[in-house]
Amino acid sequence: MRFDGKHVLVTGASRGIGRAVAEAFGSAGARLTILADDPVITQAAQEIARVSAAQVAPVQCDIADRTAVQAALSELDTIDVLVNNAGLERLTPIRTSGLAVLDTYARIIDINVNGSFWVTHAALPHMKRGGRIIFTASIWGKSVEAEFAAYCASKHAVIGLMRVLAKELGPDGISVNAVCPGWVRTEASMRSLHIMAERSGRPEPELLDEIVGGQAMDGLMEPKDIVGPYLFLASDAAANITGQALNIDRGEVMI
Repeated sequence: MRFDGKHVLVTGASRGIGRAVAEAFGSAGARLTILADDPVITQAAQEIARVSAAQVAPVQCDIADRTAVQAALSELDTIDVLVNNAGLERLTPIRTSGLAVLDTYARIIDINVNGSFWVTHAALPHMKRGGRIIFTASIWGKSVEAEFAAYCASKHAVIGLMRVLAKELGPDGISVNAVCPGWVRTEASMRSLHIMAERSGRPEPELLDEIVGGQAMDGLMEPKDIVGPYLFLASDAAANITGQALNIDRGEVMI
């Protein structure tokens, strides 16, 4: 799967899954624009360019800021592939007496749902027939985990948004799909594991063994393990696939 001459925009690409996906597209010949809300994105662009030998342009932007998103994307040329990967994962237990959790809930929805919509809305004028839009959802967009109300709700919403856009943009020849990762060794997932273990009073290794034990295939995935489906969904091989949410979770959730 080659993407020579293609322009790929990846959000949330400063680390984790987004960075691995950007590197994979770059190594497959794509020209990249990578976006994140922190200044680390500039260093990430330099490192991705060095690893993949791709042309990489960094953009620092908070995708929850609609005006900033419009301004940042207005200067781009044709976008062949949009990967809506940026997201925030935090615990948001409903039994709370403080405002911090409520603020976190609002921020997660703002980034994961609204931000994904703002980016897609701003990118569409730059896309043409044959374009590809890929969302990073989650297996928690098909299942749930206690005390992750905002994250689970947002990922269910992302899958719903993806399906609506697949219907809406299909006549324009633009496919829209989602990748639903399971447990992947990222900064965000390991933070969640730490907090889950802390709140349950259990050792992290024990809890992780239990999580991995729920998979049909053993082992914790690394970001590089899940980049293939993104490349596939963006390729000509997936020209007739749209509106689908593809689980990459070693068989943890089979729906």
